[in-house]
Amino acid sequence: MKITGIETFLVAPRWLFLKVNTDEGISGWGEPVVEGRAETVRAAVHEMAELVVGQDPLRIEDHWQTLRRGGFYRGGPVLSSALAGFDHALWDIAGKVHGVPVHELLGGPVRDRVRVYSWVGGDRPSGIFDAVSAQVEAGFTAVKMNVAGPLAPIASPAEANAALVRAREAREALGPERDLAIDFHGRVSPAMARRLVKMLEEVQPMFVEEPVLPETQGGALASVVSASTVPVAVGERLYSRWEFKPVLDAGVAVVQPDPSHAGGISELRRIAALAEVYGASLAPHCPLGPISLAASMQVAFATPNFLIQEQSLGMHYHQGTEALSYLTDSALFRFTDGYAARPTGPGLGIEVDEEAVRRADEVGHHWRSPVWRLDDGGLAEW
Repeated sequence: MKITGIETFLVAPRWLFLKVNTDEGISGWGEPVVEGRAETVRAAVHEMAELVVGQDPLRIEDHWQTLRRGGFYRGGPVLSSALAGFDHALWDIAGKVHGVPVHELLGGPVRDRVRVYSWVGGDRPSGIFDAVSAQVEAGFTAVKMNVAGPLAPIASPAEANAALVRAREAREALGPERDLAIDFHGRVSPAMARRLVKMLEEVQPMFVEEPVLPETQGGALASVVSASTVPVAVGERLYSRWEFKPVLDAGVAVVQPDPSHAGGISELRRIAALAEVYGASLAPHCPLGPISLAASMQVAFATPNFLIQEQSLGMHYHQGTEALSYLTDSALFRFTDGYAARPTGPGLGIEVDEEAVRRADEVGHHWRSPVWRLDDGGLAEW
């Protein structure tokens, strides 16, 4: 079997899909994208294709090594995300060739169902109780919310207290038997993060996510970890196991590599194994499309130290276009009581609606990250 070519599809709301074709008629799908830089990643994917076209698609590890190390300059969000898309697609092909879901090729399942959580915004001043209550009604046992909107390096007591009030509302709606995760989104300075995590202890978050920017992690991250008893999670803007080692050394409890950014299924597995050495859990970051989520869930079923899976159904970023819009078979994403059942279909376990994808690509998208400003006009982290 040989890879004969690739195609990429720019689809709303902010995704990029990759199709890898073979001479035996078996195709694999991947999702290589950096939110807001989809066109840039698309160019990188087509450059990388020169290294795999004409090759055996089942040599997954060799392709992973070649795509990462075959260029003198490597890593970073764009190249790692392009690599991730190929990795998804090659595992998808391998599963279809052998007639089994990918997690069977990763050593087999270690659980029968995977816990997932849902999103409720959180950076706006009202509506948290109702939003969380709706997710409880939908059967979810965990939700995640943003800690706040734009924040100054040292926020006022009113802003800090408002974040706590929203977290209290979420906890009230969830009750003590469900979980709350709080995403700082890198919006908070290390000093303010230390203050906020201490304040948030009373709502007992499952974790606080990305309390400081990835470029300031080092000692700043360790200081946040030690400031309270709240578990700290990081990783959506880290792209390899080498970048995860320092944050594990800093004491984080949860790693959050993104299957579309951190080198795909192959690298997520290695990052999870590294985290296991530190007693840390895996909770993959995944606010993207159906291919990325399917790839992530295959890893979840085969990973002993998996904690919980992010998913984007109903997410506020995706109004008007849902992940299920591009599938003919969405059984993998039918959640019951906040869990996804183990997939049995071959490959990634989904059926992509290629006609819908091609129609969407004719329109494309131009999604960009919002640019936020503070009251004084200075740039704020989004």
